[in-house]
Amino acid sequence: MFTFCRYCLASCGVEVTVADNRVVKISADKDNPHSWRDFCAKGRNAHQLVSHPRRIVAPMKRVGDRYIEATWDEAIADIAARMMALIDADGPDTIGAYYGNPAGFSSSNLIFMNAWLDGIGTANRYAVGSVDQNALHVVAEAMYGSPIMVPVSDIDNCDYFLLVGTNPAVSAWNWVETAPGGWQRALQRQREGATIVVVDPLRTESADRADTHLAVRPGQDWALLLAMVKVILDDGLEHTADCVDRATGCEELRRLTDTADLDDLATRCDIPRAEIERIAREFATARSAMAITRTGVSLHITGTVGEWLGHVLNVITGRMDRPGGRRFEPGYLDALRLAGLAKTPDHLSRVAGRPMVAGAHALSELPAEITTPGPGRIRAMVINAGNPVVSGPDGAALDEALAQLDLLVAIDFVQRESHRHAHWLLPAVHWLERDDLLALTSNMHDEPYVQFGARAVAPPPEAHEEWRIFVDLALAMRTPLFGSAMVTRFIAATRTLARVTRRPALAFQPKWIDRLIIAMSRKVNGHKLSWRKLQRHPHGMVLGPREYGRFDAALRTSDGRIHLAPDSLVARARELLDTPTPTAPPGHPFLLGNRRHRHSMNSYLNDLPGLHPGGRRSVAVIHPDDAAELGIATGDRIQVFSPAGAVELDAEIDDRPRRGVVIVDHGWGSRVFDPAGSAPAIVHGVNRNLLVTGSPVDPLSQTPALSSTYVGVRPVSAVTEGEDRREQTFTLGSYEV
Repeated sequence: MFTFCRYCLASCGVEVTVADNRVVKISADKDNPHSWRDFCAKGRNAHQLVSHPRRIVAPMKRVGDRYIEATWDEAIADIAARMMALIDADGPDTIGAYYGNPAGFSSSNLIFMNAWLDGIGTANRYAVGSVDQNALHVVAEAMYGSPIMVPVSDIDNCDYFLLVGTNPAVSAWNWVETAPGGWQRALQRQREGATIVVVDPLRTESADRADTHLAVRPGQDWALLLAMVKVILDDGLEHTADCVDRATGCEELRRLTDTADLDDLATRCDIPRAEIERIAREFATARSAMAITRTGVSLHITGTVGEWLGHVLNVITGRMDRPGGRRFEPGYLDALRLAGLAKTPDHLSRVAGRPMVAGAHALSELPAEITTPGPGRIRAMVINAGNPVVSGPDGAALDEALAQLDLLVAIDFVQRESHRHAHWLLPAVHWLERDDLLALTSNMHDEPYVQFGARAVAPPPEAHEEWRIFVDLALAMRTPLFGSAMVTRFIAATRTLARVTRRPALAFQPKWIDRLIIAMSRKVNGHKLSWRKLQRHPHGMVLGPREYGRFDAALRTSDGRIHLAPDSLVARARELLDTPTPTAPPGHPFLLGNRRHRHSMNSYLNDLPGLHPGGRRSVAVIHPDDAAELGIATGDRIQVFSPAGAVELDAEIDDRPRRGVVIVDHGWGSRVFDPAGSAPAIVHGVNRNLLVTGSPVDPLSQTPALSSTYVGVRPVSAVTEGEDRREQTFTLGSYEV
């Protein structure tokens, strides 16, 4: 049967071979007209999680230091009663929730999680986006009026690619947009004469194929991009019509660049001034071009300004909504309008006093919100498809905070690091076991495309889809879903009708919403989508050619124009200009960097043996000149340390990182526990985020310095008696690597 992978936005079409309700094989669906070209080991091995030997297949309740199976009635009743008691004692904000990436690739999970939280009245919501994605949403809302108005790439017509903080040879042109086979398409354009420039402190696989690699100083992308904007404006190379007719703020932008010194900016980013001027002029004068800013820009406390300036480059050089640049894909559903109807709580965090970004507070704030006494302190948490102890900063502090909760509920497939203090483990349903229509991301594909993701196998009898768990809790807590008692009563009535008539299909299910979405879908290239037509195309449908001229109409700004120079972003840029370039503190001379691997995915798939069949040990990649000064060789056991903690791993000497940068991969180091027995935990790699503190953060996106934290490095043999030799130590034990 045919469906699509739901591990990332690429949504690769897959062919799933099934026998006796067991997945035998997953391969690329080469009849999919859009999305199979980036198929990778993550999708190929997806069934390993379905059949994981430690999969949670029934609700499990903590009793002392072990877990016992329980019924769903027991689980929902106990969780609901404890939450209601906490709300009665301390108000609705005593309940918090965190969700990770997998929740965003379900058509029903987040809708009903937020519906339940709305009913409770809590604004204590935390999301993985604050780790690496918020900068984009802040910029999109400030410039275009909607946090999800994300321009997509027109690769096939581009003559000049400026790729900043991205490695599409590995990440497959995929972030909050997706262009299937994007890297191979860019290389084809290069063979036809296009230029590729990669900006990255690491000589990545993409940099190997680029025409130019700029080894920028980590966290200083903004200085390079501001210098390019300055050169373009000073030389009069801007696209006047777009700057004047489509946008506001060009004069404010000029005033900002007038105060910037090109030599100072070149020193900050450590790229020669002449090289910056060359790249800026080539970009501005190319027939078509695009600037792409990705995760590598976002993982810094300067990330929002860097993200903004990448968009500014596209606008001032006339690259928006034109062939070879960035365009708006309307998709088959007006997701911007629907997102605008959602009411984000107007809420400041209790301890730090910060607003929400893209509907959630920053993960870095969560430990203090749990441990700081006072009204509104979080005392109960739901972790929904996430592993924040590994994904976010200062995991040791978060682990200690989670241990202090009165109630911790984890919804997942296995018990991971963030769940080790859980009072309840609730079994989730894998995407191979459920139907999905990811309509709200239809404008993030690089062409109009739709596919219904049919389930391949039935889930374990006691595993529940997340939406059902939140509905069950709402009914048990007498909570009005979406803040509407009518919705809750309607769903309860359908369940009663299904039970009385013995017709389960009469009970509410998300497919009803999917059908409504298809009925609401817009005509694409003159064709109206229908549910029947969708079901007749199991490989998915490309609904027509790419369209231009949709960008201006999609803007959600008050005046219907692009805002080139939002006050908050200009003010932050001026603040950075007035701040000296950061220097390494004594004893911590290196910047901690990150890299992507083709077959790993953040923190929630690295425990699949199929992704690293030979075993995986985390390594620290160090430039040969730095290693020579430290007396370190490849394979030596070293300690990487910061004021927040220390980890031990093997050294790998390579000239790919620039000098002064140590690369340790993000997303490793989580344990998979055996909640039903006493077998030792399974662990792969080291949690490098134990070295990163939760402060400071980017004041706009609230992202911590995950890729620009200063660390020290030394051979393990140099660690003296009495010093901290812990790799990753928590209250109840330490990792085995």
